[in-house]
Amino acid sequence: MTDTVGAGAVLAKKPATLPARPYFSSGPCAKPPGWSAAQLSIESLGRSHRSKIGKARLQYCIDLMRELLKLPDTHRIGIVPGSDTGAFEMAMWTMLGARPVTALAWESFGEGWVTDAAKQLKLDPVILRADYGQIPDLTAVDWSHDVLFTWNGTTSGARVPNGDWIAADREGLSFADATSAVFAYDLPWDKIDVATFSWQKVLGGEGAHGVLILGPRAVERLETYIPAWPLPKVFRLVSKGKLAEGVFKGETINTPSMLAVEDAIFALEWGKSLGGADAMIARSNANAAALDAIVQARPWLGHLAPDPATRSTTSVCLTIEGADEAFIKAFAGLLEKEGAAFDIAGYRDAPPGLRIWCGATVETADIEALGPWLDWAYSELTSR
Repeated sequence: MTDTVGAGAVLAKKPATLPARPYFSSGPCAKPPGWSAAQLSIESLGRSHRSKIGKARLQYCIDLMRELLKLPDTHRIGIVPGSDTGAFEMAMWTMLGARPVTALAWESFGEGWVTDAAKQLKLDPVILRADYGQIPDLTAVDWSHDVLFTWNGTTSGARVPNGDWIAADREGLSFADATSAVFAYDLPWDKIDVATFSWQKVLGGEGAHGVLILGPRAVERLETYIPAWPLPKVFRLVSKGKLAEGVFKGETINTPSMLAVEDAIFALEWGKSLGGADAMIARSNANAAALDAIVQARPWLGHLAPDPATRSTTSVCLTIEGADEAFIKAFAGLLEKEGAAFDIAGYRDAPPGLRIWCGATVETADIEALGPWLDWAYSELTSR
């Protein structure tokens, strides 16, 4: 598959086969296989979200999420505004301040929670940091504190290995930004007091809506603690000292897009047809394994997260030997122009590299077809 050109340079031939679905963006992510707008249910469109059908579809969406995630009855699920960011902000602003706070940061979004806790809420958090591709020392976490962390660092390709490090007898609450983890990992819900995610990640749904999952200890905090700061209307989860239960039964705080809800329902029904979250996790693992095989076969490619135990199986971040930001931009541009891969340049704040989504909505065959195209783009740029 190579030609020798110039003074010993090797140029890979352009592959004959493109990935059938070259959608490798880490958000919004690839739609489920077989998706089309024509397949979405539209009976709820143009209707009030508070109509009988509107509330029924929102409740059905919540019920599907609970079923696929095998979420215990002790945990509540709410659809909230602002994507994962809005859901996590809502959790921080309504529950933090009752205890000291520890914030873990090893990528851009975790660093954002540090900023909000320190500069906006002025809580003087304990901060545990690590470089991109690494995670902090989890044994250093003090569980008398409320603890903020990303389960899967979307911008760094590094994740926590499991929930063993979360104390079962914790006094503080665990706040997990799990936007690239829900439906991709077997999450220990007994260890998670607050979890947030967005449909746009592993489900391949639309953005703008977040999902907030609350365990019983989080509900207790909400009903027994009043923050020192004023809360915007879209953050208010308590009414007259009690949890606003309607929020967790499809009575959203603000008007949702019913089209986005129907799109999420499609993705959830697709996941259910596969066998639920376990099947989705298996698909993601297979995709990550296929991409790792590509990396292992190429000396110029590497993983930003070197330890397989803490390496993401969804937002996989890769390094290219000697590459700078301009090289990565050109590399990703070549592949996009050919229709071989869309949106695979690393996150703007991360070290220069590639970021390839391996979640359940991606087909393993498309990951495998991507390998020769990576060879071609690399040879095009290094043989000039």
